[in-house]
Amino acid sequence: MNLYPKSRIPVTEVKKFIIIFYIVGFLGFLLPFTNHIFIFITPFALLISTYLLALYHSCYTSKDVSVFIVIFILGYFVEVIGVNTGLIFGSYTYGSALGLKLFHTPLLIGINWLFLTYTSVSLTNKLKLKTGLKLVLAPSFMLIYDLILEQLAPGMDMWTWQSATVPVKNYIAWWIIGFVFVSLLNALKIDTKNPLAAILFACQFIFFVLLFLILKTGI
Repeated sequence: MNLYPKSRIPVTEVKKFIIIFYIVGFLGFLLPFTNHIFIFITPFALLISTYLLALYHSCYTSKDVSVFIVIFILGYFVEVIGVNTGLIFGSYTYGSALGLKLFHTPLLIGINWLFLTYTSVSLTNKLKLKTGLKLVLAPSFMLIYDLILEQLAPGMDMWTWQSATVPVKNYIAWWIIGFVFVSLLNALKIDTKNPLAAILFACQFIFFVLLFLILKTGI
């Protein structure tokens, strides 16, 4: 796709925008008088990040589009089953920060699964490792991401757990589902070379890590 900003702005400038975008978001979440505003715009931040990622995907084929749709749908309906039964991840409920919900589940959660899968695979494919190790490493990146996010999600009105602590089976399910999606991209040889994948994943991860360190540990 050759749409804005790809059609007009050098990729280095887009990367600078992404860094600034997440710095502003980080400061916005920290400040009490802007915190509620940034919680409200969380869905738009995810959509902007996903739009940029999609824009710089190397080449769209019918296979690529089909696989992306499958991951989105499976990711969404796994969460539908999870939130309505408690069988997959444990008992939890979604807040309002992720936007429009259907069957008590934000539609954006399917996009989030696709975003994390794609960026994690793109990141591991940059490493000179055997395929088997990459298949293990990519969902592990996703799991580490979730480990941090789980500590912040209730305060950001994303989701809350019925129990006082996050169930272990949530993390097990995250890794297994991530492994399935990662394996799907690899088995069908979807090209995830993308100049923005690594920086988008890194900025999101660092964003949540810094929020965790400041809000939860007081550093």
